[in-house]
Amino acid sequence: MNVPRRAAVIGLGHQALDDHLPGLAGSRSAQLVAVCDTDPSKVAAQAQQHRVPGFTDIRSLLDDVHPDFAVVAVPHHAGREVIEACAAAGVHVMKEKPFATGPAEAAALVGLCDKAGIELMITVQRRFHPVYAAAVQLLEQIGQPYLVEGRYTFHCPDPAAGWRDRARLAGGGALMDMGYHLIDLLVWYLGLPDRVLADTSTAARPEANYDAEDTALVHLAYDSGLYGSLLISRSAGPKTEHLTVTGPGGAVMIERGRVRRLAPDGQLIESFTREPAWPSAATTQIDCFCRVLDGERTNPSGPSAHVAHAAFLAAAYASQAARMPADPKEYLL
Repeated sequence: MNVPRRAAVIGLGHQALDDHLPGLAGSRSAQLVAVCDTDPSKVAAQAQQHRVPGFTDIRSLLDDVHPDFAVVAVPHHAGREVIEACAAAGVHVMKEKPFATGPAEAAALVGLCDKAGIELMITVQRRFHPVYAAAVQLLEQIGQPYLVEGRYTFHCPDPAAGWRDRARLAGGGALMDMGYHLIDLLVWYLGLPDRVLADTSTAARPEANYDAEDTALVHLAYDSGLYGSLLISRSAGPKTEHLTVTGPGGAVMIERGRVRRLAPDGQLIESFTREPAWPSAATTQIDCFCRVLDGERTNPSGPSAHVAHAAFLAAAYASQAARMPADPKEYLL
């Protein structure tokens, strides 16, 4: 058995606490060796709980510990600086989505990782959950898709809170943040659309001053004849998450923990259900990344794959600003 890879967690927000730290605890391929955050109280609590050194400065962590890789879960605007520091130290990176705040940053990070010779994997755990993987096979049974419908919504009491309320810091709002998961599934299953038409809203809290959208509706079109839409909202309850793809042979409905294949008349043909168990998916991704570092497999969620996501987002925001369709492929740099 290979010696476990040494991992640091940089950024101790809820994503790290809910996914990445439990994921590392369940991994036999990696072990936690350090934690880092700008908040000393968070650092002290997690360092004590996990019995590892804690840091408030990234470069001190990299110099003193030099982990094999870092799990990076920081605010969107801080991601590039952290990746640059890791690359300079020769430390590989697992980065919480999004990959980048725009196409130019995405292209720069691709070049940076190539030049530094480091691996970078974007943490889109749905790709490592068996329900979403099973959908790939089921989609082959419905013929050429002609309709796709996605919805991801939940009610956040204050969508204007924190750094996520400013587009210049977050790169965007709900579409850039939680919407990244649906965009990833769309690109994975169906490829990059040829046209998008987007509208966004910041109306959930009329009394608040924020410009990063709480709700987004994106209409999609492919030259193949496939069309549809994605609705993303961090203000509209109840919590829902699904993506449905329809073709001549029926439909595949992908939900959190369940995937179903339906006949054209809507009758159930087959289904697969699993409890979400998200730390398990996080562990699976960590173990996969360690196999990438060991040269045992290629990186399934690397920088070059996520350039398309940055292009989709750039086209959607350009469409919203111009109030006309945009072609995501024009934003591939």
